[in-house]
Formats: sequence, C-alpha cells, structure tokens
Amino acid sequence: MRSGRGRVGTWVGLGLVGLLALAMVTPFLYMVSLSLVGDTDVLQWPPGNYAGALSALPFGRFFLNSAIVATCVAVAQVLTSAMAAYAFARLHFPGRDHLFLVFLSVLMVPAIVLLIPRFLIINAFGWVDTYAGLISTEVVSVWGIFLLREFFRTLPRDLEDAARLDGAGEWTILWRVILPLSKPAIATLAVFAFVDQWKNFLWPLVATRSVEMRVVEVGLARFHELYPTYWPYQMAVAVMATLPLVVVFFVAQRYVIRGIQLLSVSSPA
Repeated sequence: MRSGRGRVGTWVGLGLVGLLALAMVTPFLYMVSLSLVGDTDVLQWPPGNYAGALSALPFGRFFLNSAIVATCVAVAQVLTSAMAAYAFARLHFPGRDHLFLVFLSVLMVPAIVLLIPRFLIINAFGWVDTYAGLISTEVVSVWGIFLLREFFRTLPRDLEDAARLDGAGEWTILWRVILPLSKPAIATLAVFAFVDQWKNFLWPLVATRSVEMRVVEVGLARFHELYPTYWPYQMAVAVMATLPLVVVFFVAQRYVIRGIQLLSVSSPA
C-alpha cells in the first residue's frame, strides 16, 4: 500500500513539474512560431523576418555592445567578488563582520535610487556614451560577494594550511587553491552576471546617447517604436536576443547546477 501511494505521489509530482515546465516553455515557443509567420499569416522557411529585422536597425552593433559589456562585467564581478569574499571568509581583521553587514545592507537600496548619482559620476569623468561608463558602475556585485563568501566557507582549511606551510601567501592561496575548488560557484556568478547585464535596459538607456553605443535591450525598445503592430518582426528580434543567453546557459549548466546544489546542502566550515 505504501509503495502504491509512493508511486502515485511520484507521478503527481512529475505531472506538476511537467505542467510548470510547459507553462514556462509555451511563451518561448509562441515567440519562435510568431517570428516565422510571413505576410500571408502562415509559417515560412527560410524566415524572412530575421533578415528584415536586422536591416531595420544596426542590430549587429547592438549585439556587439551587449556582448562586450556583459562579458567585461561578468569577468570584473568574478574577480572583485572573489577577492572580497576571500577576505570576508578567511582573513581576520577588526570589524570584519560589521563591514560585511554594511555590504549586505546595500542590497536593500533600490537600484533606481542610485541611478542619478551613478550618472553624475560617469558624467564627471567624461564617460557618458562610452564602454567605460556602461561597465565601471557594474564591476562590484554585493550579491556575488555574498555568494562566493558562503561557498568559500564550505571549503576545508587543510589545503590552505598546507599551502601556508609551503610558504604560499594569501594571493597564492586564493588563485591556486581556493578558486580552482570554486569553479561551480564562480560559473554560477559569471552566468548570472552575464545574463543580468545582457537584459539590462535602464542603465544603458541613461548612460548612452548615440545609436552606435546602444545595447540589445534598448534596440528592442526602439524597434518596437518602428514596428508597433507587426509582431513577427518584433518576435524575430526577441528570439535573436534570447539565443545568446540560451547558449551561455547550456555551456555552463553543469557548473551552475553543481554550484546551486553545493550552496544548498553545504554548511559553513
């Protein structure tokens, strides 16, 4: 009887998961199918909407800008978060825990509140409408520091102690001991940072002026103004904007899933 109930519960659980997966996938399938609709309202191949949408605005430049910004920000956040997280997780200095709480309190500040101060800073440096202006304000992630700190605390200290006995300093321990053991957490942070910057809209809209410096999300908004009623063109651009994120996830999914598993089941060392 118990085994029968267990099987029923398993099937019910799988059914619910299937329904949730279907609910998540359906909008994307609708987006792809609508992007293939031609002038006669039927699916066509090869899809002409993609070529027409790409020629309407310089989307090649938009994709390049988004790729440069997202990649640079992801690398910068991994580096800054790793260094800060190691200091908070392994080093002992006065006020360490209180300073970490101050860092965490920044998460409670709405991003919109910092929009004007950030713009004034890059404007003072002459970085408006430049890659430096788009990237410089995003190089530190408080969430990334918290993520890596919690992961570093789960790592055993034996390897660090052995490295110190061999004469290794803190920098050597971080780069040659801690980081190689933290690939899942680093991949998780890098993927989330890349995705967050790729879909970022408000800051690139404020920090850029020329069409050449626009990113994909801003280009999508402009494209909607040009073709407010022709949805196949808009869906074609949306599909192209989504594809890089899908590729990034599938490339790094093994590390991301492993990182989430370790963070959920591990306890601080």
